[in-house]
Amino acid sequence: MSENDKPLVWVQGEVKSPPFSSDARIKAGFLLRRLQKGDEIEMPNSRPMPSIGKNCHELRVNDKDKTWRIIYFIDEDAIVILEVFAKKTQKTPQEVIDVCKKRLTRYKQ
Repeated sequence: MSENDKPLVWVQGEVKSPPFSSDARIKAGFLLRRLQKGDEIEMPNSRPMPSIGKNCHELRVNDKDKTWRIIYFIDEDAIVILEVFAKKTQKTPQEVIDVCKKRLTRYKQ
């Protein structure tokens, strides 16, 4: 990691095998590393989550039998991980959105 890279701040969740497969963990790590370097990641790997807050996004990591989501916030000096979960429906559950909003508020304080 270079001194210009943003650190990852894990408010909640982790990416490890299991429950992630080794391939999914490597893909998640690659995408998170790109974020640390300041790359903008777009669809299909990431999408904005304005329902949570400004600069909040959702990484999409496909696994063998699940699709993982990593909700993150891009701060000036860090990438903040708000939640990691297996997505089972098309729509992000309202409970996940609500909990991410609370974690983001707590982080900003």
